[in-house]
Amino acid sequence: MAQTPRYRFAPSPTGYFHVGGARTALYNWILAKQTNGVFVLRIEDTDDSRNNPQWTQGIVDALAWLGIDGNDSHFEGPYFQSANAALHIEAAEKLFAQGKAYYCDLTTEDIQKRAKESGGQNERQGYDGYSRDRGLGPGAGHVLRFRVPSGSTIVQDQVRGSVEFDNATIEDFVLLRSNGSPVFLLANVVDDITQCITHVVRAEEHLPNTPKQQMIWQALGHEPPSWAHVPVLVNEQRKKLSKRRDKVAVEQYKEEGVLADAMKNYLMTLGWAPSGDTEIIPFEKITDEFKLASVNHSPAFFDIVKLQSFNADYIRAMSLEEFITACQPWLMSEKAPWQASKYDLKVFTEIAPLVQTRVQLLQEVPSMVDFLFCDLPTLDDAAFAKAFAPEWAVTTLIEIRDSFTACDFTPDALKAVVEAVGEKHSLKLGKLQAPLRVAVTGRSVGPPLFEPIAMLGREATLKRIDAALAKKV
Repeated sequence: MAQTPRYRFAPSPTGYFHVGGARTALYNWILAKQTNGVFVLRIEDTDDSRNNPQWTQGIVDALAWLGIDGNDSHFEGPYFQSANAALHIEAAEKLFAQGKAYYCDLTTEDIQKRAKESGGQNERQGYDGYSRDRGLGPGAGHVLRFRVPSGSTIVQDQVRGSVEFDNATIEDFVLLRSNGSPVFLLANVVDDITQCITHVVRAEEHLPNTPKQQMIWQALGHEPPSWAHVPVLVNEQRKKLSKRRDKVAVEQYKEEGVLADAMKNYLMTLGWAPSGDTEIIPFEKITDEFKLASVNHSPAFFDIVKLQSFNADYIRAMSLEEFITACQPWLMSEKAPWQASKYDLKVFTEIAPLVQTRVQLLQEVPSMVDFLFCDLPTLDDAAFAKAFAPEWAVTTLIEIRDSFTACDFTPDALKAVVEAVGEKHSLKLGKLQAPLRVAVTGRSVGPPLFEPIAMLGREATLKRIDAALAKKV
């Protein structure tokens, strides 16, 4: 009977959830669903100095936001690597008992001294295998090293093909530190064996470790999994995305109002392309079409501008009801630029169709409508100075204001007033609107102008124009 395919995603909880990790998780998730397999979430939490429970929860929450959670039968976990510590030690002891590992008492300084004395004549990099046949056992300051065999190790990679490593360039690597704790390489393999992982799909940065892990798999008497190493994500300078330098946190994009479907779609286009003439396609189609063999070998550029463009398309594709609902966390947030009691869902519902077509991120919505929920808008000083710089700005705004006192207060009537003033002064509507928009909304950009003015009403509109004119005078 064929074994059920089991994929795993094994992040370390050492910070916000990286967009590169999110893409790797999506790859594994899709492959598990395609094969009716299992996606295993394993938190590699053995580094006590760097782990934080909030990072673990952040990973779980971010994956759930992307639709990867226990609500699907393909999901399993989360498991925690720290729970398997005894199995890691047991595996190390087994390798030692079989002569496939040995203890070494050389310090880092000793290794560096021997390398210097050899004049670069050591065949292996770094540690030269000095303790291989000294017969040492466990002891204070002793590390357990894997006895790397001669020859070469061939890694069959679903993305990169057959990759050969010369074992002579691989030092006898450490399995247990001098304090007896297992290193990542050993713990990772033992967990994969214990959890019956059949496929390891991860970033290419892990490829150099793969021959070592494959050796451990084989030394423990197991067939290695199917390997696949996907290209890393890079910034506009084509440098690998860094948490210290780049905007990489999935949580941050979520807080800004990137939609989960847009993020999933965009991430899946980095290093892989769907069929057809558009990259914006339903996730169901991506799930049907994705193949590891089609993943590009080259690093993929994570373009924030393009992600926002994707998001704008997804926002425009929402029904009006969906858009209104999606905006509420930002509109009802304590960070909203108005008193909570001033917010009116009915008013927002009226203007929502005009806003939906003009935002790329949901966090932009409050600044598009804040003037509707404040007594007076907060004037953007730069926008105010620019709008009122022309010599005709004050004169025409006064004429518009006077006409607004008597005209019908409907969008069409208001527009007609401004157009009439524009004709009188030989000014186009777009140019003439600038001081009026800043006076009423506080900004130079926003939704179409006359519908919001009609929603504000005559009294509030005149009050704002008078305040702007007073500021200018």
